[in-house]
Amino acid sequence: MASVPQLQRQLIEYTASLYDEKYLDDQFLQLQKLQDESNPEFVVEVVSLFFEDSEKLLNNLATALQQKSVDYKQVDSHVHQFKGSSSSIGAQRVTNVCVHFRNYCEEKNLDGCLQCLQQVKHEYILVRNKLEALFRLEQQILQAGGSIPMME
Repeated sequence: MASVPQLQRQLIEYTASLYDEKYLDDQFLQLQKLQDESNPEFVVEVVSLFFEDSEKLLNNLATALQQKSVDYKQVDSHVHQFKGSSSSIGAQRVTNVCVHFRNYCEEKNLDGCLQCLQQVKHEYILVRNKLEALFRLEQQILQAGGSIPMME
């Protein structure tokens, strides 16, 4: 089993890679700064809500885009909501795909929208898996009696 300093170093390197690979932006760091001893699960709770909302939004988008007559205003509304929630947790790559998705909604481009739906699902699954791995690593550190190092 890895020692606490090894786990902490692993966490710092892993977190840095999430920023370097543009999975996360500074908004995630701001979220982490809001967490303290009085609310140690704050980030996990906020991100878990994001996961729940995202699943619903992705299902709503898929359903809306399968209609015979696509309501692009409704699709755009779902994408706008998804963009806002991804941005609020710092999920940069998801947010970026949502920007392109909204452009296709404006153009009423079904093929573009369907392509963006697949892309946004892909980016969402990636960031979800990365954040879940990050939280597991944090749990290992805490269970080993260590503290979570803060990123700068």
